[in-house]
Amino acid sequence: MKILVTGSAGFIGSALSLRLLERGDQVIGVDNHNDYYDPSLKENRLSRHIDNINYSHNRLDISDFEKLEDCFSKHQPERVVNLAAQAGVRYSIENPQAYIESNIVGFGNILECCRHFEVEHLVYASSSSVYGANTKMPFSVHNNVDHPLSLYAASKKSNELMAHTYSHLYNLPTTGLRFFTVYGPWGRPDMALFLFTRKILAGEPIDVFNFGKHRRDFTFIDDIVEGIIRTVDQPAESNPCWSGDNPDPGTSKAPWKIYNIGNNKPVELADYIDVLENSLGKKAKKNLVPLQPGDVPDTFADVEDLIKDTGYKPTTTIEEGIKKFVEWYLEYHKAE
Repeated sequence: MKILVTGSAGFIGSALSLRLLERGDQVIGVDNHNDYYDPSLKENRLSRHIDNINYSHNRLDISDFEKLEDCFSKHQPERVVNLAAQAGVRYSIENPQAYIESNIVGFGNILECCRHFEVEHLVYASSSSVYGANTKMPFSVHNNVDHPLSLYAASKKSNELMAHTYSHLYNLPTTGLRFFTVYGPWGRPDMALFLFTRKILAGEPIDVFNFGKHRRDFTFIDDIVEGIIRTVDQPAESNPCWSGDNPDPGTSKAPWKIYNIGNNKPVELADYIDVLENSLGKKAKKNLVPLQPGDVPDTFADVEDLIKDTGYKPTTTIEEGIKKFVEWYLEYHKAE
């Protein structure tokens, strides 16, 4: 299958590209290589698969419609996975314009190209942050998500709505994946596990938000990738039981679907840090601070729809996942 992956030098995109290539797919990579974090990490991720005969790389920004359209025209992808986005809840508070360009304008361009080039299925990254002010646990795709707490969350909710209009108007199958706190080897340096590891090894104090009391449904990268592949292979279909009198937020009369991909096992941040300390063999100096603006206190994924439709449920424990991350981190930085 010929699959276009945006954000292919990113954390999730590079891991997905590797797996798709391993199973024999052709992968068209798209990435703008921005400097939101150290671009050398992106280059090093990319080096793992850029020479594969079934991989082609395109350095472009999805907010540039003409270049994106040329890429679609040249490669004619059958399916598309959109992982390119301006990431980070906290960054969205300081730099909102970056989110409009990438997450709204860029995603609109992806939808237009998928429509005009008759793509069979668009799978795109949403986020657990769309649950915002919701407190009913576990978070279900069948609950409304209308109270985002950051522009990042609002942009991801917007993507789900934009995709629905294309599914409805043009019969384009679209599937949105709400990822829950992804971690693992080759991760983003601005994320907690990366920051904590670097500072603990350097003997520097770590900021522990919400005094370590908030819970996250930490999900290992391999589980995220497997969930993406399962959904890519299964284009969204309409729900024949959907009713406008009692509208289900997670399905539609159109070929449109939303899934949570999370570990279905929330862990308190303090416990997560304990596991990291054990893996590193070193204690952290902790600076306990309040919850940051834009953050939600807890996340917990209901993954019943994912299990029912794809037969898959994430299973990696934080003990396994953090051990693999630490092994990669020490090896990667030894090589620098």
